Amino acid sequence: MSDERGRVLVVDDTRLNRTILARALETQGHEVVEAENGRVAMDLLQAEGASGIDVILLDLEMPEMDGYETLRRIKASQAIGHLPVIVISAVDELDSVVRCIEMGAADYLPKPFNAAVLRARLSTSLAAKRLRDLERDYLRTIDRQRSELARFLSPQVAELVSSVDGEALLGGHRRIITAVFSDLRGFTAFAETAEPEELLDMLRDYHAEMGALVVEFGGTLEHFAGDGILVFFNDPVPQPDHEVRAVRMAVAMRERFEAMNVAWRRRGYDLGFGVGMAVGHATLGRIGFDGRYDYAAIGTVVIMASRLCSEARPGQILINQRGYSAVEDVVYGEPIGELALKGFSRPVSAYNVVGLPPGS
Repeated sequence: MSDERGRVLVVDDTRLNRTILARALETQGHEVVEAENGRVAMDLLQAEGASGIDVILLDLEMPEMDGYETLRRIKASQAIGHLPVIVISAVDELDSVVRCIEMGAADYLPKPFNAAVLRARLSTSLAAKRLRDLERDYLRTIDRQRSELARFLSPQVAELVSSVDGEALLGGHRRIITAVFSDLRGFTAFAETAEPEELLDMLRDYHAEMGALVVEFGGTLEHFAGDGILVFFNDPVPQPDHEVRAVRMAVAMRERFEAMNVAWRRRGYDLGFGVGMAVGHATLGRIGFDGRYDYAAIGTVVIMASRLCSEARPGQILINQRGYSAVEDVVYGEPIGELALKGFSRPVSAYNVVGLPPGS
């Protein structure tokens, strides 16, 4: 079947009219489906679905359900409302033509119809229908790609990768972020003695629980690296409250770890959980090579979060001075003095996030 041919639903209460239309349409190469009134047509359309019919030829004067009501119901339906409807009727009044066009009809032809005009109007409607189908298929493909990407990337980055406007951000930009680095204390010793299957099962559970919290608080997951997790906030989607989001996620992670750790202790695991947080400028964008790209944050702020995490004792959430200043009104914290962090020429003032006020 060529692109100029389609499956046409003829809706007319007069058998002779349907037969004449069907012969003309079949001569032009179309497949014809018939309905004797609007109610039968709606039942057929609901059974066939949007993919079963390409164009509808609709009479106006019919029993049970007339053409106006049929047209209204078709256009009100999310499933079939996009189907082109050509009204073909003996009611050749301007008011009727205007009414049908305003209701969403693609065209209006008087009876008796001219075969050449019908061919031209059908061709236009079929072209519009197929263009709409191509657009729908393209959007579905994008949705599938986005869904697949979301399995491997954070939701924000998956959205960015499949967006035309995201190319500039992927190319690289500078922004203030909150970087959060967390890992497990005692994990290396555990990994040395645990069976590989046991280690993998434990990490899957840990990543699933922590990953759910990353999504819940709107963080961008840069990567899992064994027991280490790097998350940042305020990019690629700007978040005016990124510091607060980050600290609340960190506290929720600590609480979730403690709940998991009860079961782990019974199995002989001796693990702790520590977090480092820092607020500052970073350069963000796509890194990697063809076939394997990551969306990453690069800068001193990320290194500081990692170093603070290394300094954190089990249960501590350490945050730099800039970060603490942004959240001190919504957390209970305590200064721990200045830390000499590897790679930093000057000591770094840090605070420990003890908890959140009730109801926060």
